[in-house]
Amino acid sequence: MKFLGNVLATIVGLFIFCMLSFFGILIIAAIFGGPKGPHVEDNSVLELNLEKVTHDYGGKFNFEEIGYFEANHDGLTDVLKAIEAAKTDDKIKGISILNNDLSLGVAQTKALRDALEDFKKSGKFIMAYGNVLSQKDYYLNSVANTVYLNPVGEVDFKGLSTEVMYFKDFQDKTGLKMEVIRHGKYKSAVEPFLANEMSPENREQISTFLTSIWNSIVTDISKSRNIPVERLNTIATGLLARTPEMAKANKLVDKVAYEDVYHDDIRKLLKVDADEDYNTIDIMDYAQDVATSSSNFDTKDKIAVIYAQGEIGSGEGDLNVVGEGSMRRSLQEARKDEDVKAIVLRIDSPGGSALTSDLIWREIEVTKKVKPVIVSMGNLAASGGYYIACNANKIFAESSTITGSIGVFGTLPNFSQITKNYGINTELVETHENASGYSVFKPLDPSYRAFTQEGVENIYKIFVNRVATGRKMTFAQVDAIAQGRVWAGSDALRLGLVDKIGGLDDALAYASDLVKIKKFSTVEYPKFEKDFKDLFGGSGIPFMKSRESLIKEEIGEANYKVIEQIRRLNTQKGTQALLPFEINIQ
Repeated sequence: MKFLGNVLATIVGLFIFCMLSFFGILIIAAIFGGPKGPHVEDNSVLELNLEKVTHDYGGKFNFEEIGYFEANHDGLTDVLKAIEAAKTDDKIKGISILNNDLSLGVAQTKALRDALEDFKKSGKFIMAYGNVLSQKDYYLNSVANTVYLNPVGEVDFKGLSTEVMYFKDFQDKTGLKMEVIRHGKYKSAVEPFLANEMSPENREQISTFLTSIWNSIVTDISKSRNIPVERLNTIATGLLARTPEMAKANKLVDKVAYEDVYHDDIRKLLKVDADEDYNTIDIMDYAQDVATSSSNFDTKDKIAVIYAQGEIGSGEGDLNVVGEGSMRRSLQEARKDEDVKAIVLRIDSPGGSALTSDLIWREIEVTKKVKPVIVSMGNLAASGGYYIACNANKIFAESSTITGSIGVFGTLPNFSQITKNYGINTELVETHENASGYSVFKPLDPSYRAFTQEGVENIYKIFVNRVATGRKMTFAQVDAIAQGRVWAGSDALRLGLVDKIGGLDDALAYASDLVKIKKFSTVEYPKFEKDFKDLFGGSGIPFMKSRESLIKEEIGEANYKVIEQIRRLNTQKGTQALLPFEINIQ
């Protein structure tokens, strides 16, 4: 036994030694081997590969326990800064969009497209090639000077759609039920548990915002391709771009050719010999270079940009969760920093916890008394996402931003029928009539439903009042456009829910004018405080990967999203101010 104990002690000792050595290397690398930007050759082309870019903000992470800090520069904001820098970089002659596979939302794609339109004003070229172009990919590629399509490829150009799954029959057959308490006839996040088909109200709101988003897309394409909007709608309706020849005949693409022809044409623009490779640099490498080499130390005045991306919930939060901890701390730090003259809150969130939304709202209310808060909406600023926006000094949204959804709901999983089906019974013992609260093994008590409905109604009134005060409207005016209804940004402008149509740059420009500063730098928040165990969440080391990463690898990204959606529903606590449904626009 002593021998085995010695062996075990040796193994543990070796493991600890390896871990300490690993951390030592990390810390030394962070201190002495910081990120070095790539060398940009003369006569280079910037390759716009955005497959792995999903967030506006790459994130800052502080691991205080081991003294390690990490700042990522792989967000859309970094890409936009890189394109801006490339516009005046003499070494960059143009941009190539080659077989791109976008993971960005429609509003994010719009921001990227606008940056590329601005880049073209420099006189430099943008070329785009696709083997197969999805609608979103084509929306981006259509900004190019020349659009290429593979001879056996296709353009998916058919209009927008989204699909909602309903579970009422499933609940009846299995005995697994979700009890629903809601306010708002459009608050359809819970509709799939109440019916087997879409309600007229839900169909109306989906049709309205899909049409608004589509109109925004075709308006941009029309300007870039010089094709009337009416003609683009005809092409979409008749699927008149379904073959390369048809896409070219209808002027959606300029050339039907293989990729080698595309590269040959770029060589001609660069005046590079046909048998030579031309110089390229990846957009993410260039973004890293721009982020680490540009400095604003001579600019004292700052505008803080605080990113609220993901579902709203309690705790610290991260890149995918708007956490109470990081958000309130970010607002407080920006508020107390004398060099920060204004704050821009960039929101890309479907909402979430009503309580956390209100806590963030309160922090914004306190901050406004010290310095202005401007909101810039990305893909989503709905329900709780709108809750934390409504009291800002000014609200900017893209035409395709999904917003509104002013409504609340609560869901309670109930297993009483399935346990009854399998002969399982539970009994309660109480000291008071309502001591047990809610049990998943008992049918929902009418009095408990009444109490819960009362809570939902109370939060709805608070929500509407918050909006009414922030937007200088009456309760009745807000209630008429609320009820959980979702709006596109262009409609939200007409209804008074937002003030201006524009992106993050427009919000920053407005903020600088408001506080009367001509030259400023930006400082980005949040800085997420992480524990030792979080360090390897995204690591490539198998035994140090997070549980989520391992599951995703085994079952695939699409299946993981379904499981994650069910998990989120089951773990929701308290009343929710959440987007009506999972929106996947195709």
